[in-house]
Amino acid sequence: MKTFFSVLFLALAVTVSAQYKKPIIAQIKTPQAQCTECKERIEKFMKSEEGVVKVLVDIRKKITTVTFAPDRTNIENVKTAIANLGFDADDVVAEPEQYKRLPICCKRESDGGGPPKKQ
Repeated sequence: MKTFFSVLFLALAVTVSAQYKKPIIAQIKTPQAQCTECKERIEKFMKSEEGVVKVLVDIRKKITTVTFAPDRTNIENVKTAIANLGFDADDVVAEPEQYKRLPICCKRESDGGGPPKKQ
């Protein structure tokens, strides 16, 4: 009887560990992430996205590092979520209506955006 339970426990442990997928860390170019307001918007929004474990925006490098569970989302969903917030994400262009709602500091430099210029 002990052997039966040992084998059952071992089989269950192997099944559970086989289903666990290691989180993926992806770096996404977010060229509009230029100020602390951009950083806070992206990090706050992305933390509530399905499967996203961790988000860190580097405004100097304009890169967003996202850690996500591959069994709950994928890189394209992550990029689309950032674009739906109004920010460009690698090759995914920002959703136009959301982009219009961003403060001027979070818009593209070609649209007159960006951090205030030092004089």
